[in-house]
Amino acid sequence: MGLSFGALGTPALAADNVALVSGAFRRSIPVKDIEHLATTGEPVGLLKNLLEISGQNPEDVSELLNKEISLPLVLTSRLINTRIGEAIIRRVARILYPISTDAPSVSVPAIRAAVINGLHDNDGSLTAIGFLKAYPNSTLAINIPALTAVIEKAESIAGLVNFFSDSPLDGLKESQP
Repeated sequence: MGLSFGALGTPALAADNVALVSGAFRRSIPVKDIEHLATTGEPVGLLKNLLEISGQNPEDVSELLNKEISLPLVLTSRLINTRIGEAIIRRVARILYPISTDAPSVSVPAIRAAVINGLHDNDGSLTAIGFLKAYPNSTLAINIPALTAVIEKAESIAGLVNFFSDSPLDGLKESQP
């Protein structure tokens, strides 16, 4: 019994590195470098090089890393344990997973734990840094081709929505009594 109570006092694992993975290519960025960018707006190390190569504005990335999402802890916990929540997490788990395995039996609980622990640790709000600090594996892999595919889908959907919102038919709808 003393052993089990002692285990409660030990800190949980957190991501120390984020590995960008594309086929055989893999580069790791220390979470402390990502956190430094989030807090100061200044990239360092490999992250600085990656932002320069990709033409990303460090301030924009810093703002994205600090973007807070407020979610009620209990409701979120219930939602991510439903069939719909499971389906969503399985899709995310194709992009984010422990570096050791991308098996859903490992990656899904890791994402679920990071969301719930991150919300708990940050009083009902979650940022990218909060997620990384709550992620229960030392290295979080990001599948770059899978992430790119999702971004392309999102951009095409956004383009479609913008196309229809700028449609000449909009004027007709507004002028009708």
